[in-house]
Amino acid sequence: MKVGVFGSIYQSDKLDVIQDCFRILKGFSQEIYIENSFYIYLSEQLGYNPDFKDLFHEREDVSLDIALSLGGDGTFLRTTAIIGRKNIPILGINTGRLGFLADIHKEEIEETLTEVFAGQYRIENRGLLQLEVDRFVIGTPNFALNEIAVLKRDTSSMITIHSFIDGDFLNTYLADGLLVATPTGSTAYSMSVNGPILVPQADNLVLSPVAPHSLNVRPLVIPADSRIHLQVEARSHTFLVALDGRSVVLPTGSKLNISKADFSISVIKRLNHTFYQTLRQKLLWGNDYRGGKG
Repeated sequence: MKVGVFGSIYQSDKLDVIQDCFRILKGFSQEIYIENSFYIYLSEQLGYNPDFKDLFHEREDVSLDIALSLGGDGTFLRTTAIIGRKNIPILGINTGRLGFLADIHKEEIEETLTEVFAGQYRIENRGLLQLEVDRFVIGTPNFALNEIAVLKRDTSSMITIHSFIDGDFLNTYLADGLLVATPTGSTAYSMSVNGPILVPQADNLVLSPVAPHSLNVRPLVIPADSRIHLQVEARSHTFLVALDGRSVVLPTGSKLNISKADFSISVIKRLNHTFYQTLRQKLLWGNDYRGGKG
């Protein structure tokens, strides 16, 4: 089995976890391929040279059976951007705090990989968003697993976002920004601005305003096959568009068309792990911190 390893370059204190992962992979006699920038970080910054079959570069059309993402949810999103349409299932191994995408703890790595190489796992297909911008090439993959965010730049002035759903005018948002999030992204940026949590299987999208000027503007859940059209006005004459954090600057007057992508990402999940378990663990549901004895 060809196993591709992707990783964060901001985890110098997690070398023991990384070494454990490569040790386990070697024990299973898998063909190990390492993403080039991650290998440079391991060898030059951490002084660690794991055994591997070959390196591959971000832009190469690499052929893998599975991809391992070592880091957090940000690393998983970067892995997603590299994998793209290749239909390679991704396993997220968390080297820090529990994530929603990278939800395998360091204590679970060996048991999880044993299950994966025995074929004892399930696949969750996660939908993505795609962005089309008139007249401009955005210079980054035009899809997002979590959200597409339209945001103001480094100015205190709000931006004005005219929004249309399937050609029907919805609202003019006066706000710091507007998020269009998938069910996967409903537990990310969207949740931090009080958007609703959607289960991964939901066939919906969420529109969540960021610091809206009007208190009666609320997040909205719409069907996943909706076509969203946005037009932005800003005093600075520019604004940011971020696709899973990969941001580009666009001039006002740009027309943004957001829709469901025509491909999905395959996420490897353990048979005994559920989204509801992750919610309870990540959000500390059921824990009582009031203190005292009553």
